[in-house]
Amino acid sequence: MATGIIRLQDIETLYSDHHGWLQGWLRRKLGCDAQAADLAQDTFVRLFGRGGLELEQPRALLTHIAKGLVIDHWRRQDIERAYLDALAHVPENFAPSPETRYLILESLYRIEAMLREMPDRTREIFMRAQIDGLTYSAIAAESGMSLITVKRHMKAGFVACMAALA
Repeated sequence: MATGIIRLQDIETLYSDHHGWLQGWLRRKLGCDAQAADLAQDTFVRLFGRGGLELEQPRALLTHIAKGLVIDHWRRQDIERAYLDALAHVPENFAPSPETRYLILESLYRIEAMLREMPDRTREIFMRAQIDGLTYSAIAAESGMSLITVKRHMKAGFVACMAALA
């Protein structure tokens, strides 16, 4: 395929030549035909969304894209499992509606992605303050950092949160 606009016949050829192989590869990774079919489709959508590409080794690129999607899929499963485990302890009359559950899960996915993108030190400090309830002074004393450094990390954490809401 030449660099530039991907022609329809190139898309059809690429898809027909590699879709079955990719779906089989994903099926072995995920153990589920339906999830493999969904992620194979998402892989091609991502690939074609990139625009003009020169594909000397299409399977290598497809595998790279699919691996990222599989990791995202597993992360989402972990978040959903943790949320459902937490809901199991909520009395039934206080359980959220299916629509609210969906909205909460989507928010949790965005929060996890935002936290994952933070530098390690910033995430650690942010979590110590927000989850563990430590004061900035306590974090500074515990970590051996100056108070101003802790405040800078917290500011970066809050900026990341605001960006995730946009």
